[in-house]
Amino acid sequence: MTALTSRPPATHRRATPSRKSPVKRRSTPLTIAMLAALAYFLLPLFWLVVASTKSTQDLFSTFGLWFSRTPRLLANIQATFAHDDGVFAHWLLNTVLYAVISSFGAALLAACAGYGFAKFRFRGDRAAFNLVLGAIMVPATALAIPTYLLFAKVDLVNTPWAIILPSLVSPFGLYLMRIYAQDAVPDSILEAARIDGAGELKIFFTIVMRLLAPGLVTVVLFTLVSTWNNYFLPLIMLNDPGLYPVTVGLASWASQAVGGGSGANSDMLALVVTGSLLSVVPLVAAFLMLQRYWQSGLTSGGVKQ
Repeated sequence: MTALTSRPPATHRRATPSRKSPVKRRSTPLTIAMLAALAYFLLPLFWLVVASTKSTQDLFSTFGLWFSRTPRLLANIQATFAHDDGVFAHWLLNTVLYAVISSFGAALLAACAGYGFAKFRFRGDRAAFNLVLGAIMVPATALAIPTYLLFAKVDLVNTPWAIILPSLVSPFGLYLMRIYAQDAVPDSILEAARIDGAGELKIFFTIVMRLLAPGLVTVVLFTLVSTWNNYFLPLIMLNDPGLYPVTVGLASWASQAVGGGSGANSDMLALVVTGSLLSVVPLVAAFLMLQRYWQSGLTSGGVKQ
């Protein structure tokens, strides 16, 4: 027969006060600085959107940061594409051609060179990489005139190659891919592929390119934006309006509008503003589509494997 034992009376435990999480203090100067930076970047874009809904007369007679009583965004877009036999659409296609070829070509060359500097040792590799770092400090405008003289010697001025070939060289992209490939491509994978008999080209295109994909997207975005917004190089390289990118084309429209004063040419100001808004839309769309790859590339590139 088992003895029944009664449970001891439950003792009330004294509730220990839980540690309060540290209160996050808000820094008023930092908040003000962030709001000022936000306004600095967003106000011009907001003005561009608002101004694209106005006629030329409304641009000067209404408040700049608010819409007019009769918005005419669709009418301005139609007028922009219809003006001068649809030359704006041709300029936009030229810009897409220059930017896409340049960005993907620059990313491929930067990946090849960055991977070579990161995983191979050869005589003069440090001096060559230091030369690349020095090239980052040289502004692109300082190289525009020498580039024009070189291209004039080989009869490439006033051709699409005059815009594409200089954009393929990206010292910053090479530097970025070298830093990224150093940690993103493990040496053990390369050694295993070599033991299996794979050649260097096969290793690069089948293994390394997949590991470098997030970094490649970053270089593509940087080169895409720089080539899309490039103005000075196409200005001195191109003489044919049919080869203009959208930056030079809109500048020519703006000069006609300002030089025309009153009259028919003054109405082109609304077309210039609307064309500027339309030229920004593809860049915003490209950034939104590639944003997650870019963020993952920056995150994984900062973690050693």
